[in-house]
Amino acid sequence: MGADGKSKDFTTDGADEPDWEADPDDDSRSVVVAVGRQIKLWRMSAGLSQPDLGVALGYGENQIYKVEAGKRIPRPEFLDKADELLGAGGKVSAMKEDVAAARYPKKIRDLAKLEAEAVELGAYGNHNLHGLLQTEEYARALFDVRRPAFTPNDCERYVAARMARQEIFDRTPAVTLTFVQEEATLRRPIGGRMVLRRQLEHLLERGTLRNVEIQVMPTDREDHAGMGGELQVLKLKDGSAAGYVSGQLTTRLLSDPKDIQILEMRYGIIRSQALSPRESLAFIEKVLGET
Repeated sequence: MGADGKSKDFTTDGADEPDWEADPDDDSRSVVVAVGRQIKLWRMSAGLSQPDLGVALGYGENQIYKVEAGKRIPRPEFLDKADELLGAGGKVSAMKEDVAAARYPKKIRDLAKLEAEAVELGAYGNHNLHGLLQTEEYARALFDVRRPAFTPNDCERYVAARMARQEIFDRTPAVTLTFVQEEATLRRPIGGRMVLRRQLEHLLERGTLRNVEIQVMPTDREDHAGMGGELQVLKLKDGSAAGYVSGQLTTRLLSDPKDIQILEMRYGIIRSQALSPRESLAFIEKVLGET
């Protein structure tokens, strides 16, 4: 989403799409390079030049060059169009799942996979709004203030990955989503006052969805089970569960039933200590009025 609330269109020459700079230790690098090589082979077999393919697909020559060189991650619609145009018989389109995984930074790739399998997700956040609740401009502001600083391309890649994860709100059947946010996360002006205002308005919109409950933990609470930091609990389609915790330099996915039991118990207590969903929406409206 852009600042005007409209989705960005990446079906042009790809000028808005950041070049991909993978972690050298990230095995997804080989996937992107292999996909680019396959597209190049199919293009050459069809007797097309890079400019020819670009015109046929509606992309610029530079975009085609970077995809074939493994420097840009092709979007799903690019792969589908290329497959049809080059007569690949589904072989190019079949790579969409692997390419989609490569779009996520390594440290959140496993979390994104779990979110894709979740039927229920609960999360407590204490220092900024949860990624699934963030607007694009708020997310970009968060990555902009990160130190050591991200490169512009890394920042854009992280933002794109975070926005892609929000498809969870549109899934059918609906995923049950609950969030508890510290009051401080509603007041910290990440990105400036207007970015925060639009973010609060976005929270109010999300909070009215039938499958979403947002709660606020007021700062004046004396009893608080979340002092150990942020946490996330996911219940999956196969009946299993997983947990996710993060700190300054580390993130951990948890699968041990004993660990999950502790996180579920802790999250349940946190929810009971926070304002109710109805009270929380009223609280967010109050903060918005003061911002």
